[in-house]
Amino acid sequence: MNDSPLPTPDSPTPRHIAIIMDGNGRWAKARHRPRSIGHRAGARAVNICIDACLEKGVQALTLFAFSSENWRRPAEEVGALMQLFLRALDREVDELHRRGVRIRFIGERSAFSPDIQTRMARAETLTAGNRQLTLCIAANYGGRWDIVQAARAAAHEVLAGRLAPDDIDEARLGSFFSLHDLPEPDLFIRTGGDLRISNFLLWQLAYCELYFTEVLWPDFDRAALHLALKDFARRERRFGMISEQLAQESPA
Repeated sequence: MNDSPLPTPDSPTPRHIAIIMDGNGRWAKARHRPRSIGHRAGARAVNICIDACLEKGVQALTLFAFSSENWRRPAEEVGALMQLFLRALDREVDELHRRGVRIRFIGERSAFSPDIQTRMARAETLTAGNRQLTLCIAANYGGRWDIVQAARAAAHEVLAGRLAPDDIDEARLGSFFSLHDLPEPDLFIRTGGDLRISNFLLWQLAYCELYFTEVLWPDFDRAALHLALKDFARRERRFGMISEQLAQESPA
C-alpha cells in the first residue's frame, strides 16, 4: 500500500496497468517456429502498450517479463530469453529515455549475469528523472518473494530499533514492497487465455480490476488493448462501499 489516493470511481483511464504477457510459445508453435521467435514477436506488443500508455496518460505500466519460476524452463529457451533481454536493453533504453519513460526493474536481480545487471542499473540511472511513464519490468520476480522481502525489511527495522512491532500496519508494511511509491495497479491484463495471476503482484492486486483475454501476447495490438480499457471504464469500483455511496460522492 502507498500514499497515493484511490482513483475516482468515474475515472475511465487506469493510473497503473499490470500485464502478464502470456502466449509467446503457443504463438510460435502454431506457426511451427521456435519459441524464441514467439518471444521476439512479443517484444513488438510491448512497444504497442508503451505507446498507448504514453498517449493516454497512464502513469505506470508493469510487465511480467520473467518470473522466478521461469528458470525451470528448458535451458535453450532461458538462454534465448536472456539474449533477447540484453538486446532490448541495448536497443530500446535510449529511445525510451528520449520519450520521458522511467525504467525500473523489480525482482531478485542477483540471479542474472553481470552483463545484464550492469545494463539494468544503467537503464535505471539514465531514466531516473523521467516522468511521462514509469515502466516497471518484473524480472526474476514473484509475488511471494515480494512479500518475504518486505517482511524481512520490516524485521530489520524492528531489530535496529527504528520500528516497533505494534506499529506495523498495512501502510507501514506496504512501504517495503517493490512498487511502494507508485499507485497500486488499477487494471490487470493477462493474455493467452489462462485465468490465474501466477504469483504476480499478490499484495498490490488486492483491489485491481482483472481482465483476461484469449489473445496471445504477440497478437495483442492496439485494438485488443482498447477492448481492455473499454471494459475497465464500464466497471464500478466500490472499494468496499456500495453503489449509492459512490453516487453521492460523484461530482454532479
